[in-house]
Amino acid sequence: MVGLITTDGCLSSDGRHINITSKDIEFVIKLKDSLGLLNKIGVKNKCKVNEAYYLDFSNRSFYEFLLSIGLTPRKSLTQDRVDVPSEMFFDFLRGVIDGDGSIRRWTHSTNKKEQWSLSIFSPSLPFVKWLQGNIEDLYRVKGPIHRDIRKRPRVDLFVLKYGKMAAKIILSKCYYKNSLSLERKAKLAKDCLNSYTGWDKSRTVLN
Repeated sequence: MVGLITTDGCLSSDGRHINITSKDIEFVIKLKDSLGLLNKIGVKNKCKVNEAYYLDFSNRSFYEFLLSIGLTPRKSLTQDRVDVPSEMFFDFLRGVIDGDGSIRRWTHSTNKKEQWSLSIFSPSLPFVKWLQGNIEDLYRVKGPIHRDIRKRPRVDLFVLKYGKMAAKIILSKCYYKNSLSLERKAKLAKDCLNSYTGWDKSRTVLN
């Protein structure tokens, strides 16, 4: 939940309201049920291509907890590290992937074999570097960071990317059975884990 709020959430400047937005209505319903909320689900950009659904709820103690671990209002460009215990990092990372991650499958143009990658996008370079360091320490896999200006030409967008073997290791930890997750991402994670790797070693997977 914290990882999702870090990416697709927002802390109001009033000191108590928290907003979570997603294009998947079923996922928002799951979030609402998991939080035990009675709030109505709102709609943004109704009947448009970018239509999305949101939960907006008030919980001062939870708000203050989020502040205490490093989240801030208007955080997208300034988000730094988040104080997440190592044993909870995989749940946090799953929320980040559900919010601002991409699990991609394609066919290699030369060998015609199925390829996979895991990418995490953020406008905050310190946050991406913090993720990169934690993932390398905890999962023993490496991934490069590069800039991507295609989607937001006026704002630098940083991408942390992992190839198939590294992606499998990360996804196997994050998307476990019955975890609260975006169904579409969970299905892609499962398909990636079940895909044929084709090799035993990779420079991105550390000993």
